[in-house]
Amino acid sequence: MTTRRTVLITTHTGRPAAVESARLVIHRLLGEGLHVRVVADEADTVGESGVEVVPATKEVATDAELMIVLGGDGTLLRAAELVRPTGVPLLGVNLGHVGFLAEAEVEDLKEVVDRVVAGHYEVEERMTIDVVVRLNGTVLAETWALNEASVEKRDRMLEVVAEIDGRPLSRWGCDGVICATTTGSTAYAFSAGGPVVWPEVDALLLVPNSAHALFARPMVISPRARLAVEILPGTSAGVLWCDGRRRFDLPAGARVEVRRGEIPVRLARLLGVDTTGAEFTDRLVAKFGLPVEGWRGRVRNH
Repeated sequence: MTTRRTVLITTHTGRPAAVESARLVIHRLLGEGLHVRVVADEADTVGESGVEVVPATKEVATDAELMIVLGGDGTLLRAAELVRPTGVPLLGVNLGHVGFLAEAEVEDLKEVVDRVVAGHYEVEERMTIDVVVRLNGTVLAETWALNEASVEKRDRMLEVVAEIDGRPLSRWGCDGVICATTTGSTAYAFSAGGPVVWPEVDALLLVPNSAHALFARPMVISPRARLAVEILPGTSAGVLWCDGRRRFDLPAGARVEVRRGEIPVRLARLLGVDTTGAEFTDRLVAKFGLPVEGWRGRVRNH
């Protein structure tokens, strides 16, 4: 008896090009005999017959082999919320602007489907962070992030103290503090002046954002470290954003604790396809338009 192969499809329904790409992918997968599943709030927009329609809950990923995500990084982050608890890998096809999390570009769509049908992909795990918000010992919120947890000002400048492994590091008056993974090093942390870190590096990042201090450099920290950002009592309140999607108000005196997440996000990587994301260095060059003219590479002796 052959086990049915189920592939999830999600797309950015606000972009006509993404919807059309989703229809093409669904049509091809169904034609190859795979079972296709879409979430209910996208089904009417995609409008393809022969698919299974399910609510957007964690059960959506039950027995699924893979989830193909058509859109930008925001679409992939939304998809990660659905499938992270189940371990179903995500394969991103970029229809956005930068799209660092995507594996392929829209022009590679046919090859993407062919490789999925043939099972020619591998899966890698990306570190996440677990985040807890406390006030005087009471837990106000618990969440997670793939890219970053960002403590930000609400209106006036924040007054915070950063902590690493239970010891105070520095006090800053700032716009915020970003605690990021290496995956998130090319996201908000990059915009705030943080370093670009290759995703296979195991580390956490701490990046002060517009801090008024002599020591306000971005820091690369052990992945086993426990980070904390405390908003000083009696100062302005702030807000916590995780991956730019989940928002939590932070009263004065709140403490945001960050550590390596217990559950990673799994990303699918295609085998044998010349995509923009084949190597992270190539991805940096392509996404940022970096000048490489004149490069000769290693000279080989014949």
